[in-house]
Amino acid sequence: MSERPDSAGSDQDDVFEDLVAAETGRDPDLAVIEAGSRTLRTQGARPQTDAVPARPTDPAVVEALKEIEAELAARWPETKLDPSLVRVETLMDVLGQPQRAYPTIHITGTNGKTSTARMIEALLTAFELRTGRYTSPHVQSYTERISLDGAPISYERFIDTYHDVKPYVDMVDAQQEHRLSFFEFLTGMAYAAFADAPVDVAVVEVGMGGSWDATNVIDATVAVVTPISLDHTERLGATPGEIAVEKAGIIKRDATVVLAQQPVDAAQVLLKRAVEVDATVAREGMEFGVVAREVAVGGQLLTLRGLAGEYPEVFLPLHGAHMAHNAAVALAAVEAFFGVGSQHSGGLDPDTVREAFASVVSPGRMEVVRRSPTVVLDAAHNPAGGEAAAAAVREAFGFSRLVGVVGVSDGKDVRGLLEALEPVLAEIVVTRNSSHRGMDVDALAALAVEVYGDDRVQVEPRLDDALEAAITLAEEEGEYSGAGVLVTGSVITVGEARLLLGKE
Repeated sequence: MSERPDSAGSDQDDVFEDLVAAETGRDPDLAVIEAGSRTLRTQGARPQTDAVPARPTDPAVVEALKEIEAELAARWPETKLDPSLVRVETLMDVLGQPQRAYPTIHITGTNGKTSTARMIEALLTAFELRTGRYTSPHVQSYTERISLDGAPISYERFIDTYHDVKPYVDMVDAQQEHRLSFFEFLTGMAYAAFADAPVDVAVVEVGMGGSWDATNVIDATVAVVTPISLDHTERLGATPGEIAVEKAGIIKRDATVVLAQQPVDAAQVLLKRAVEVDATVAREGMEFGVVAREVAVGGQLLTLRGLAGEYPEVFLPLHGAHMAHNAAVALAAVEAFFGVGSQHSGGLDPDTVREAFASVVSPGRMEVVRRSPTVVLDAAHNPAGGEAAAAAVREAFGFSRLVGVVGVSDGKDVRGLLEALEPVLAEIVVTRNSSHRGMDVDALAALAVEVYGDDRVQVEPRLDDALEAAITLAEEEGEYSGAGVLVTGSVITVGEARLLLGKE
């Protein structure tokens, strides 16, 4: 890790002012909308262990989980968006409104939601609050989706919660035209588990979109919007602005909305919604942001500007500029939750902030799971994610040769993802994960050949064979060559690779 030069506060202020000026120049058309909204322009003084559970060993637990997974899988899949909250609202009614038993931070966006949620959770935990976190999809186990105090709920508690909620789900199913979906059922379980714990605050990630997402039966005091890009376009819209209309639905009256940097059309939609509901706005690049960052061993060292001052020397054990921006968003969200910037000018305790960020883990996001050769897992599944992964790999690892293992889901912009990864991959091994949504390997290979050329593409229908082929290609460079393997394309692909490579 290189020495950081001492910097006077005025120098840091100059850096941030340059950042503000650049952001202001980027979005001149937003001036009218911004003038009508309240903002958190404060000038205050400067003030986890592996998150994927091991597989159960008790035969009774294994059998119970199989039965639950089979029942949930028989319902509408979580990829189906129905523009109605009737079923999940009815479930909340019969459960006694568990989602109103605690305040919430609600997160939407296209990329970075889960990592941001984990960072928010780590910060809240460091400040001695009991947390519940609901994220999706999972890497290896359903229980990852529902976490208490920074760890997935136990398999036994997951089973008990399912059986507690199931009779009420049956009641709702009997009243509705369609049964509760897979995601609606799990959302009900999460909200019930958090109320039963009980938690001090819940961190909730939307499944898809916002307005009609099953999670949107909460009135979150803080709404977070991570970067919006094109994904699920057949359901959410063909432009970032159209997609933002759906995602803006999580911004509730009198809440605080924390906005990551957005495309102009998406920012216009989000800010207009904030004006309509009199929400307070904090924008990356204006009220908060990343002042400085440098690559460090095992991650990066950051100076973050929060809503009431700067937090220097923050070590984040995650790779990539996108993770630094996620950290800035998470910090602003927690500051907003505690009232920083609106009720008082003092920031959060910087040592506690540093402790929290240093503890963050995000499985399947630029995660190293093997050495010699190095194997990195990243759940990028759209072009924006691919670009972020490519930049992070280039910056943090410096591989002399990188072999990709790619397995994707149907319905994605696969060509865009392949093109984003192409500059950093010497060869690509295309494969398929076990999901029924996995893209046909021959169709994927045809697209890969168009992007990479025939001599850079290898086809291995089985993921275990694909991993072995990629590692063999990397080893051809020699033990000390600096070659590596990147496994990507889908959370499911990453999760299955994680298991195959011994991470449980």
